Amino acid sequence: MSGKDHIAVRFRAYPTEEQARQVNRTIGCVRFVYNLMLETRIAHYQTTWESCYPTPALYKDTYPFLREVDSFALCNAQLALEKAYKRFFEDRKTGFPKYKSKRRGRKTYTTNLSHGNIELDDKARRLKLPKLGWLAVRQHKRIPDDWKLKSVTVEHCPSGRYTATILFEYETQIPEKVRPVKTVGLDYASHGLYVSSDGEHAEYPGYYRKMQDKLAREQRKLSHMVKGSANWRKQCKRVARLYEKTANQRRDYQHKKANRIVASYDMVGVEALSMKSMMKKPGTKPDPERQGHYLPNGRKARKGLAKSTSDNGYGMFCTMLEYKLARQGKRLIRVDRWFPSSQLCHDCGYRNPQTKDLDVREWTCPQCGVMHDRDVNAARNIRDEAMRIIE
Repeated sequence: MSGKDHIAVRFRAYPTEEQARQVNRTIGCVRFVYNLMLETRIAHYQTTWESCYPTPALYKDTYPFLREVDSFALCNAQLALEKAYKRFFEDRKTGFPKYKSKRRGRKTYTTNLSHGNIELDDKARRLKLPKLGWLAVRQHKRIPDDWKLKSVTVEHCPSGRYTATILFEYETQIPEKVRPVKTVGLDYASHGLYVSSDGEHAEYPGYYRKMQDKLAREQRKLSHMVKGSANWRKQCKRVARLYEKTANQRRDYQHKKANRIVASYDMVGVEALSMKSMMKKPGTKPDPERQGHYLPNGRKARKGLAKSTSDNGYGMFCTMLEYKLARQGKRLIRVDRWFPSSQLCHDCGYRNPQTKDLDVREWTCPQCGVMHDRDVNAARNIRDEAMRIIE
């Protein structure tokens, strides 16, 4: 059975000075229209207790400069506001839609293909966009001939660089479900990404921690500059480029790890963890800044896991695994977060409550006498629970 799938490819863009000004002008207009529509909806509801659905065309007579930018970008701002309202009504925890800030948030706009207004040349070195003309881009991926271009998202990164993310649609055969023969369980490790049931340690390099000293120096320079000055803006870009490099290194590492796992196994079991909660947990090493301090439960103060959890990006890694497995008819099984994977003996099933203490890295089962590595044993339990779920 055939179907349609989508894939996004990001290109580095090199606009001219005039094109860069037009991109920034479009981003500003998109933000402006979004805030206007949100203001109109709030004011109309407070006055009449009824919903209204303003469009960008409502403001073009009052603000003629809106006609100078891509109309599809403004329409996508309207769709983004509709999605924000929909998310709010489906789950109030997401919060009510907020106004977009000029100084915070991502600087992007999206335009759609219509009557050939967007083109990518054969060598993928130039991209034609509405109001911009031909934009120089750098190719890093060969685009198959049967891929159909759908939309483009242009972003002005904090580092000063520009990117163009192109969404393609292509015909694909829906893969048949693969019967799991080779399976693996992954136990989350804050300082190493994961430990597998086969005993493999991911050994995540910790790119952010490696960049910390350099970041500290550059941010210290930034703090001594006059806010808003030319040198302050230049230094902001230097700091942003360091963060961007760290994010790119992390993403590249995770893609390669995920590809290797997908090629080696038919099914992967992971824990359905809440990464926000994980960031609040204390670590296994004492915090030297709070030496001698004790928590209300009598334990010594520990370093938190927030920095390590943010650095390895485990949630993003699981998302990559899930869609890469699905493309081949394989499955990612999420085991309930309350499943006691670290407490159960994989050999006999004995439950050891002492392993709730994160300091216990190895333990011997009192019932069968088998010596366990905490993380490997937990990964094996996750693997077995995942296999039980799909049966």
